[in-house]
Formats: sequence, C-alpha cells, structure tokens
Amino acid sequence: MNLALWIVAGVLAAAYLFSGGGKLLLTKEKIISMSASAGWAEDFSAGSIKTIGALEVLAAVGLVLPAALDIAPVLVPLAALGLMMIMAGAALTRIRRHELKYMAADLVYLALATFVAWGRLIGPESFVR
Repeated sequence: MNLALWIVAGVLAAAYLFSGGGKLLLTKEKIISMSASAGWAEDFSAGSIKTIGALEVLAAVGLVLPAALDIAPVLVPLAALGLMMIMAGAALTRIRRHELKYMAADLVYLALATFVAWGRLIGPESFVR
C-alpha cells in the first residue's frame, strides 16, 4: 500500500508541477489557444489562473517533499486535500460550462488525490500517529 501511495503521489506531483507551471508561465490567451479542453480559462481572470497555477505547484511539492525529507509529513495529506478542492472546483466549472466529456480527467485526478489523502491521513499508511 505504501508503494502505491508513493507512486500515485509522484504521478500527481509530476502532473500538477507541469500543469501549474504552465499556468504560471503562459499567458491566459496562450493557455486558451493550446487545447480545446482549456476553454475554462475564458471564465477566469489572468490573476486567478496564476493563483490556480501557484496552488497546483505548491500542492505538487507538498505531495512528495515533506515525506521524502521526513519533515512534517502530515503536509502530504493536506496537499492532497488541497488538490481535491481544486479538482472539485474544476469539475464544477466543467458542469457549468457543459463540458462533460472533459470532466472525466478532472474526476480521475480527484479520485487519485482522494486516495493519497485517505492513505496518508487515516488509512493504514497514515503519517498521522
């Protein structure tokens, strides 16, 4: 179970580091033009997109670094809970925009973050003692 949690946390960290970094580095217009699934950005200000990107990068770091360094590993499930909130918001945005076919990926990320939060917070591999 511990190995599965590390793998899922690592995959999520890589995905959110890439995604969040893109939101931080690219302009709103560039994000919108990159893919059909990025239409959500039309509904947000450039500052909001940068904030979402920063939160994703912080969560990516929080999924791996505290446990790897064994410094405040309780931050891992908190980072996963933060990602759960981000992805719940993403799913709600998809519903509001009637983009249900793109929502599947959001729900997968939500489920993976939920697995990490559960496993590290209250599951058998909990960091909370």
